[in-house]
Amino acid sequence: MSRIEGLNNALNSLQASSSDIEACAIVSEDGLIIASLLPQGVEEERVAAMSAAMLSMGERIAIELKRGELEQLYVKGKNGYFIGMHAGEHAVLIALARKDAKLGLIFFDLNKAAETTKGILL
Repeated sequence: MSRIEGLNNALNSLQASSSDIEACAIVSEDGLIIASLLPQGVEEERVAAMSAAMLSMGERIAIELKRGELEQLYVKGKNGYFIGMHAGEHAVLIALARKDAKLGLIFFDLNKAAETTKGILL
């Protein structure tokens, strides 16, 4: 199985693990799409760039405010959540979740998918 197939399988498994996860993607820390399951009409390049910028800012905030290494980053909006976390040395796993999502379960599933992604990207 190729790396891209492995990453796509990881994303498919993540999205299948919870009906609360509406979309997910793996992006490089430079803001490029590696693999995605984003809905039609969503600009992958824009999502990747924004995700990388948010993660970079989150890391800086965590360091400056002495909160330790950044583990997760999430944004709660009126219509749901954006969640991001490291998935390897140079990759970020992102997910879009429904507004009534059970975040504990989603964080568990995201951590598992991030570990799978790290193994594939090594």
